[in-house]
Amino acid sequence: MKTVPQITVEEAAALAPEGAVLMAGGFGMTGNPVHLLHALAERGTKGLTFIGNNVGEPGLGGGRLLRNGQLRKAIGSFFTSNPEAVRAYQAGEIEIQLIPQGSLAEALRAGGAGIAGFYTPTGAGTVVAESTETRTFDGQDTVFVPGLRADVAFVRAWRADTAGNLVYRMTEQNFNPLMAMAARLVIAEVEEIVPVGAIPPEQVHTPGCFVDYLVQAHTSLENLGTSASVEASGKKADESRMAMARRALAELHPGDVVNLGIGIPTLVADLITPEHGVTLHTENGMLGVGPAPQSGGALDFPVNAGKQPVTALPGAAYFDSADSFAMIRGGHVDVAIMGGLQVDEQANLANWAVPGQPLLGIGGAMDLASGARRLIITMTHVDSKGRPKVVPACTLPLTAQRAVSMIITDWAVFEFIDGQLTLTELLPGATLEQVRAGASASFVEALRAG
Repeated sequence: MKTVPQITVEEAAALAPEGAVLMAGGFGMTGNPVHLLHALAERGTKGLTFIGNNVGEPGLGGGRLLRNGQLRKAIGSFFTSNPEAVRAYQAGEIEIQLIPQGSLAEALRAGGAGIAGFYTPTGAGTVVAESTETRTFDGQDTVFVPGLRADVAFVRAWRADTAGNLVYRMTEQNFNPLMAMAARLVIAEVEEIVPVGAIPPEQVHTPGCFVDYLVQAHTSLENLGTSASVEASGKKADESRMAMARRALAELHPGDVVNLGIGIPTLVADLITPEHGVTLHTENGMLGVGPAPQSGGALDFPVNAGKQPVTALPGAAYFDSADSFAMIRGGHVDVAIMGGLQVDEQANLANWAVPGQPLLGIGGAMDLASGARRLIITMTHVDSKGRPKVVPACTLPLTAQRAVSMIITDWAVFEFIDGQLTLTELLPGATLEQVRAGASASFVEALRAG
């Protein structure tokens, strides 16, 4: 059995040359090789192409490389979580290539497996399909995504043995196992190193043949950024939002696997009880998401897609990001509940590009919208300026085409019945005249009694 060399963070940083393509694991700051990235920032290596879900947080992880001006380009799915990345892009200081989160994960897996690329329905008919090869299979439009490889990968694992076998903890898998496969040189930052044989073979996530060097480094609360602790909030959702959440909850059935987006959908999680028999899925790698803990943070608990600490229910499972999005694209998520900016008469959804803001944050929205068996959108009936959000045709960049099953607004419920937008319910306090006036789309009225 081979022995993987153990080196310091400074020695590791010296192995990433100027102009290198660098992969860095992590979802936010969870499972993030922060010590390696900070050592690289200290070294000052420039001209880097950074591949990661995002570029950390301001001054943390990849965010420190960004702040130092060491990044030439970033490839990932969600850069708006770091406002410094947005400013750098607007100032022309960094080039950004945006990829839907599930496509990013699969591109890493393809690159690591020696596969040139793949076709996916995610992003078909949207701006991410522009200037890319598209094909139709069995009547479904798809987009070609090339595999990704790098010169160097920095990954974070919880435990390693001296042969380089890695074990990840809770939701710290995310992109790490995929990146460990997809680079010429792989350096694993780990919490502890144990003798060979101390890790049972069936518990190994990344086999040692993928790992070139080990660095032992301790994760502290300061390394976890916004995931460090549960922040108590005295804010309460207003009754109109809670009414939408309760109505969405009524669409869930025992046995459903459900993914909840950010915003109004997160309120549904607070209403779910064990009696509902619903299994919550979070795209960063967990099935069986439980409520937020009373105290503590990502050192003690998994995190959800909002990077907030949560608990794990009995029977929960952890997995990497590629497996998570395989569940989504493969039709194993029964219901996705997401927020929306616009939904149109053709069941098209726009929800990721805020008017007037840079297009830098897709995340997993496109994968979920096109992959879930049923898509429910919760949103206010009109925007902050009183403009309709249920429209004849979306004018904002699309998230997915012909994907929406139901719209729940603060005034009404619409369903797509036989492909036709249909008003089926009024929410408490709303009138038919109000709903008509607040929607510019044409729709059938088929209000259910009671």
